[in-house]
Amino acid sequence: MLKITRTVNGEVVFRLTGRMGAENVGELERLFSAEAGSRRIVLDLEDLILVDQDAVSFLRRCEADSLKLRNCPAYIRKWITGEQ
Repeated sequence: MLKITRTVNGEVVFRLTGRMGAENVGELERLFSAEAGSRRIVLDLEDLILVDQDAVSFLRRCEADSLKLRNCPAYIRKWITGEQ
């Protein structure tokens, strides 16, 4: 289960908590589309405990699209870097 918390303070921060999988990608894309052009989007991954391959691919694409990944756990960073 993934919990998504949104805060705004000059930038839009989505804090992801729990487990992220392919089933969550569509919802996150919809949330990001709703914020498009308004402010910089940041994903805070500090409380993300488990991801699948689809989630890693999505996070890599987010970063390539200039979304900031904050507090990215080392194992997720390694998988993102390994995909490139």
